[in-house]
Amino acid sequence: MELVTPGIGLIFWTSVVFLLLIILLKKYAWKPILNAVHEREKSISEALELAKKTKEEMKSLMAENDKILKQARMERDEMLKDAKTTTTSMIESAKEKSKIEADKITESARDSIRSEKAAAMAELKTHVAALSLEIAEKVVRAELTSDEKQKALANNLASDINLN
Repeated sequence: MELVTPGIGLIFWTSVVFLLLIILLKKYAWKPILNAVHEREKSISEALELAKKTKEEMKSLMAENDKILKQARMERDEMLKDAKTTTTSMIESAKEKSKIEADKITESARDSIRSEKAAAMAELKTHVAALSLEIAEKVVRAELTSDEKQKALANNLASDINLN
């Protein structure tokens, strides 16, 4: 039974050593340990606070990025719309210019055709007149080969002149 029940001296000295250990730990170990724990707690809370601030800043930056992205898309759409309008107006202008130029060329061709037609008609009339004169000359020569026919023609012409 002695193994199970400790002696009074052992209890006394164990209690004294335990109290001395508590006093020494309180004086030399507890304060630095508690200060280190408090500093660690303080640094952790600061890190958590910084993380919250960073998270809020990230949210605001993301919102600002979304806003900038939307604005950039709107500007891009506006630029595309302006480019399309400009392209359309340039195409219409080019079509109008080409139509005016085609009309000028067509009118110039018509004028050229008219003048060439008139020149051809004049040349044809001249040619026809020359041919008519040649034919008339040949017919008159054939008709006036005899003296009687020449006298009859002269009398005919004289009577026409007297009547007029």
